[in-house]
Amino acid sequence: MQSITLEQLRTANKTGGVSSVTLKGMGGAFFVQVATRNGTQAVLSKARSSEPRRFGNPAAALNVLLDLGITDGRFDASEWNPAERQPAPGKSGRALALRKAHEAAAYNDWLANEIQEAIDDPEPTIPHDQVMKRMDERIQKLTNA
Repeated sequence: MQSITLEQLRTANKTGGVSSVTLKGMGGAFFVQVATRNGTQAVLSKARSSEPRRFGNPAAALNVLLDLGITDGRFDASEWNPAERQPAPGKSGRALALRKAHEAAAYNDWLANEIQEAIDDPEPTIPHDQVMKRMDERIQKLTNA
């Protein structure tokens, strides 16, 4: 069976080259199978590979087909097994990345505010050497105690 991308399917449908479409459940996913007017059978594939495009939810596949202008077709769930459904890896990864980005932005805001407060503080600054000398004295006292 050949593969067909979303854009190829859109073009084939607009030019009348699609004879039928079947939303086929296999394992834990749904696939879009296309029969063309010249008798070729194809499966909807990902944009940049020949790997079939998997839909965990048939409603998502129907939305894609409606967007393409395909409103009539078959539905075959004879080989579908919802127990084999695999979670979509991209969604949880994107959510985690977005959460980390928000946390990083909040930290950057906090740090910028802390730095600005230190800059705006009217109290005189203490030279680094003096601070280090005090810290060394405190450490010495703690280790000798």
